[in-house]
Amino acid sequence: MGIVSDDALKHFKGLIDQATAKDEPLRKTFENMHQGYLMETLRRFLKAREGNVAKANKMLLDCLNWRIQSEIDNILAKPIIPSNMYRAVRDSQLIGLSGYSKEGLPVFAIGVGMSTFDKASVHYYVQSHIQINEYRDRVILPAATHKHGRYIGTCLKVLDMTGLKLSALNHIKLLTIISTIDDLNYPEKTDTYYIVNVPYIFSACWKVRVKRHLFSMAENVLTIWHMQIMDYSSLPHFSRREGSGSSKHSIPETDDCFSLDHGFHQKLYDFIKKESSMLQTVAPIKQGSFHVNFPEPNPEGSKIAQTIESEFHRLGDQNTLSKPLNGLRIGGD
Repeated sequence: MGIVSDDALKHFKGLIDQATAKDEPLRKTFENMHQGYLMETLRRFLKAREGNVAKANKMLLDCLNWRIQSEIDNILAKPIIPSNMYRAVRDSQLIGLSGYSKEGLPVFAIGVGMSTFDKASVHYYVQSHIQINEYRDRVILPAATHKHGRYIGTCLKVLDMTGLKLSALNHIKLLTIISTIDDLNYPEKTDTYYIVNVPYIFSACWKVRVKRHLFSMAENVLTIWHMQIMDYSSLPHFSRREGSGSSKHSIPETDDCFSLDHGFHQKLYDFIKKESSMLQTVAPIKQGSFHVNFPEPNPEGSKIAQTIESEFHRLGDQNTLSKPLNGLRIGGD
């Protein structure tokens, strides 16, 4: 996508300054989003639109209006309740913070193949996903920046594809919604995707993104460690257990970063409950999901979904996708 020019960045800042100066809600949500790193945030949106100032300006303003309309600034004060509902979401939407890279970037693990998304409504899963995004941007990344004394604004993601089946077709709509929310409102937040336990068919669906991503085969599941990207202890549990696959089971809950009992999720949920308690004097917390306006899937996201679906159907009646590849590394968003 190239390097963003200083002139483009200056022009972009002028447009956003003008828009937020006369709109208080817009200014407040923008401040909450950039967390004091205004220029770095503008640079992300410019990169997402290949340096085109007009398109980046529209993208950012659309994002800010989405945040206002969907009350995203308050989403970390809206716990998924009761607690057994949140546990059900965590058990079926596998994601967690496993550690940090040697450069200080947070490492998020995602159990793509073993996530079932069958314990709650779409709204709960979208709410949970956005809450993790916001906690990452408002708490995790600022803390990493402070610790290392330099700006850290991206993370690494390790995607475990173990267990991916044809039934995943049922999740394409939800995953496309989540992907579109990320593309439009959290651009350039992932430095690199490391994809492990990859079914053979998976590589086909990434061909449509070849213009935006560089990817190459890894030698094995532990390649991330061998590449000295992170310490062994920061590898997700499924990478550290040889032959264990996704290992959602058979390991201590405190070691399984997908589990609600893992330290990351405990801190996240405690943070949300604390934030919500500060608002209860204004209005009592109601049960039910926090509804967020769903954006229309962008053309690229739809194309990916269509490619996945057509390739899955081409496999006929095979239940589990076979011929796993050992690993795949894909460059950042």
